[in-house]
Amino acid sequence: MCYNPSYCWILCLSLGPFFTQRDRKQQQVPKTITQLYSYYIYNILKNHGREIESPRDVLLKIGEMAFTGVSEKKIVFRNGDLIKYNVQPSQFLSGFMMELLERDDSAQSVVYTFPHLTIQEFVAVLAQFLTPDPGDIRKLLTEAHNKEDGRFEIFLRFVVGLSSSQSARPLEEFLGPFLHQIICGVIDWVKEKVEGEIGNTGSKTGKRDLLNTFHYLFESQNQTLARVTVGSVGTLTFSGLRLTPIDCAVLSRVIGLCDKIKHLDLGSCSIQSEGLQRLGPALHKCQVLRLGGNKLGDSGVKLLSAALRNPDCKIQTLQLCDIGLTASGTEDLSSALCTNRSLTDLNLSDNKLGDSGVKLLSAALRNRTVKYRNWIWMMSVSQILAPKISSPLSVQTGH
Repeated sequence: MCYNPSYCWILCLSLGPFFTQRDRKQQQVPKTITQLYSYYIYNILKNHGREIESPRDVLLKIGEMAFTGVSEKKIVFRNGDLIKYNVQPSQFLSGFMMELLERDDSAQSVVYTFPHLTIQEFVAVLAQFLTPDPGDIRKLLTEAHNKEDGRFEIFLRFVVGLSSSQSARPLEEFLGPFLHQIICGVIDWVKEKVEGEIGNTGSKTGKRDLLNTFHYLFESQNQTLARVTVGSVGTLTFSGLRLTPIDCAVLSRVIGLCDKIKHLDLGSCSIQSEGLQRLGPALHKCQVLRLGGNKLGDSGVKLLSAALRNPDCKIQTLQLCDIGLTASGTEDLSSALCTNRSLTDLNLSDNKLGDSGVKLLSAALRNRTVKYRNWIWMMSVSQILAPKISSPLSVQTGH
């Protein structure tokens, strides 16, 4: 989204005060998109909140209108919409919405729109926390989650994010406390979603749903909730699902809250070096780690080698077939193998290690001083180990 000028504008307005205002420099810079938008709205309330008697009531009305727009995929609002929700044009309103002049063949009129769809979505979420009649929030969230066209995806992340006191605190300074009933309902809904989807990853849809739920957990910054829901999970499978660097950062956060991961399968997830860098801090906790089919390259293997050197590394099986590893990348891996004491199975098939790469790996395996058993699969390996190898090679080292 940083390629979007409107979003860059939102970033600057929200983050600028943390670096320019003395009273903000002591505060924690936003970590999530919900916290970012909370400070965006906070700045508007701080600068314009005194211009209106009850900012809470006005934001509730604007939020209800915004929610209808999200539900109906509507981003342009007319005077009739403002009248319906009892919203009066004002300088306060102009902090949230832009007035645009619309012309047709016979006349011209003023229409209203939010500066960016994400602002509309966030204001729509605010209405859920400000309403005096909360209704069944879990039912609303379930219905929104079941919309398959993605119109509520960011809306849901904002809802879960605002259940966090850290995200809500700046807004509550001007709007008063959020409804405790809503916050509890949101947390219960997230817990139910994670528990229901954690073992339902047999299809790509199931994997995508679980990943979205992990994004909810990340937005919530609720470590207790995350530990309760995923702390004891043994297996996570996302193979074949494209993961962006942001997805990898979220996944790393979730894994970091687990006691240990017995099996993490990220095969063919389009992960490159940047994504692996985001995953890096949590990888050492996995016993079985599958990363084959990703274009990690030598730079990715360098990052992975750091996980193998971690004194608390639990990796026993490591699958790295077809990741673009070359001879120049085996130096870091070889160095890590010399010190790692957990690894027992390593798959390096379909990589172009070359003679020099295999020689480095062979030396590393011979130099290990602790008794262990290590299986290595290398396809198209040179004569350094055996001439004309046509089948997987098993190497046992250490005595």
